[in-house]
Amino acid sequence: MTEDNKNHGKSHGRDYGIQTTSGLGVEGRKRYAMVIDLRKCTGCGSCVVACKSEHDVPLGVWRMWLKTEDKGTYPDVKRTFLPRLCNHCEYPICVRNCPTQATFKHEDGFVLQRFNRCIGCRTCVIACPYNARHLLPNHRTDEKQPVGVVDKCDYCIHRVKRGLVPTCVSTCVGGAFTFGDLNDPKSEVSKLVKKNSVMTLKPEIGTHPQTYYIGLDEGIADQVASYRHRSAQMKEEYNTFKKNHEGFHGDLTEGGSHIVVQVVRNFLGFLKEIPAKAGRVLGLGG
Repeated sequence: MTEDNKNHGKSHGRDYGIQTTSGLGVEGRKRYAMVIDLRKCTGCGSCVVACKSEHDVPLGVWRMWLKTEDKGTYPDVKRTFLPRLCNHCEYPICVRNCPTQATFKHEDGFVLQRFNRCIGCRTCVIACPYNARHLLPNHRTDEKQPVGVVDKCDYCIHRVKRGLVPTCVSTCVGGAFTFGDLNDPKSEVSKLVKKNSVMTLKPEIGTHPQTYYIGLDEGIADQVASYRHRSAQMKEEYNTFKKNHEGFHGDLTEGGSHIVVQVVRNFLGFLKEIPAKAGRVLGLGG
C-alpha cells in the first residue's frame, strides 16, 4: 500500500476534499491518462472543434484550446503548437478548494464537475494553475444546458464508459493524441510514457498532471515567457476577441490604456450578477 493510500484523502499532510486516493501504479485499479505527441501536431485545430461540438461549448469559452507561439526571426520563423486541456491531476488543487464539493476526483483518475452542486463562485477557476476551467454564460440557446456554473474537460468520460476514446483523440488527423489506462502495461499510453521522454506542465507545483507531452518546447510550456514574447499579430487577435465578447469580466485587454475603466466595469458586472446567482442557490430561479 502506498503512502497516499495510507493517508486516505490526503497528500503531503493536506486535505484534498472529495477524491479517491491515488490510483497511479496501484494494481487492480485504472488510471486514465493522455499523451500528446507534439511532433505529430499540425495545429489544424480539429481537436478543438470536435470538443466544442461534442460538448456544445458556448462561444468565448473552451474545454480545450490550442496555444500557439511564433519562434525565430523572419525568414527563419517557426510556429509551434500546444493543445491545452485539463490535466486531470493526481492531486488536483481545484478539488481541495471547491467550497461545495462540486468538483471531485473519480476513482479512475478523472477530475469531474457536478453542475448541481456548483454555485459559480470561481474558486476552482482561480485555484487551477493551468487555466483549464471556465464559467458558463448565464444565457444559452439551449435552455436545458447548465448556466452560470464552472465547466471543464472531463476526458469525455461519457465516451470512455462506452469503450470509446475522447473525441479529441478520435478526430486528431495526425494521430498525436493517445488515451488509455496508464496502469495497464500493455496499453499504448503506458508504452509511450515508458519509451519516450515525456513532460508535463508545471511539474514543480506537485499536482502530478496526467496529461503528458512528447516534444514539449519549454518556451511555449512556460506561460509567462510565452505570453511575453507573443507576436504583435497574436496579441491583436487576442484583444480583438476580448473587445467583441463583453461580459467575460476578469479578462483585461493587453496594452490597454484604460485599465482602471476595465477593472471598474468588470467589478460592476460581478455585482450585477449577484441577485441572479443568489436566486439560483435559493431555488428561486433566475
